[in-house]
Amino acid sequence: MKGVVWMGAAAAIALAAGTAWAQADVIAERRAGLKRMGEHMQAMKAVVDSRGNVQPLAATVDDMIAWYRTMPQRFPPGSDRGDTRALPALWNEKANFETVNNNMVSQLQALRTAAASGDAAAFAAAYGQTGQTCGTCHRPYRQRIS
Repeated sequence: MKGVVWMGAAAAIALAAGTAWAQADVIAERRAGLKRMGEHMQAMKAVVDSRGNVQPLAATVDDMIAWYRTMPQRFPPGSDRGDTRALPALWNEKANFETVNNNMVSQLQALRTAAASGDAAAFAAAYGQTGQTCGTCHRPYRQRIS
């Protein structure tokens, strides 16, 4: 009987450790993805500021659309602990978070249309709106670092 209890306890410890590792992995993955999204925004800003050719940016926006389509699932229950800047409101207001994220995907689709058209002025306007849309998620769901 002691062996069965010991094996059960060992399995529970292993499961808890595995869950902690899985949470750390999802947090690291979403941080890396969000960092990449920020880098994409900076690269696009350079093109907007220089009034450069925006058509090649369509591929960058495609990457952003693909990533944001998966973003809500990158915040599973329990991934609010650890090295995360996400605020508790994200998990408490999951439906609103998903709506805000869907708005971002829609805005990125408009940005992609502008990029594909080659119209630098339309792209610049859509880029500005995309930045504002980013803020609709950052303000309520991301911890500020001083």
